[in-house]
Amino acid sequence: MRVIAGKARSLPLKSVDSLGTRPTQDRTKETLFNVIGTDVYDSVFLDLFSGSGAIGIEALSRGARKTYFVENNREALKYIDANLTFTKLKDDAVVLKNDVFDALKYLEKQNILFDIVFMDPPYNKELEKEVLIFLSKSALIDRCSLIIVEASNETDMDYLDELGFVIKKTKQYKTNKHVFIELGGA
Repeated sequence: MRVIAGKARSLPLKSVDSLGTRPTQDRTKETLFNVIGTDVYDSVFLDLFSGSGAIGIEALSRGARKTYFVENNREALKYIDANLTFTKLKDDAVVLKNDVFDALKYLEKQNILFDIVFMDPPYNKELEKEVLIFLSKSALIDRCSLIIVEASNETDMDYLDELGFVIKKTKQYKTNKHVFIELGGA
């Protein structure tokens, strides 16, 4: 696993695959960032269920102004810290050592508006649905925010319209997919 592009391009990242996480493969990560393209530059990026931090670090490498990492596994947090230090991207990172929902409540109190929210929760536990329910009522996002959910191909997201979201695009891979979501309406 490595940083694909930007100021930390080609630097290897340590992975936490022994902890039951699923690091996003380089090819999948490259496709993801090709889809969001220049939207990353100067963005405020939120990486939920961060694991090794590879997605948020890729965002920083590609010019995100600030990336917030949310992870509650102590071992994974060590990898995030090591990867941020090694890539020299720590100054533009905030690492929250919390449960995702506690972190979201904290971030709301800080009045932060995210341009891009990425989440890669454990598959088939409906955690993405719980996060999206929270975000649908939150000031953390607006109609210009992009939410990206990494989920198993079996994950049903038919409930999105009830929450006021629309799917802008879906990229399907062998065993998983990225769903690109925005708030609907004018």
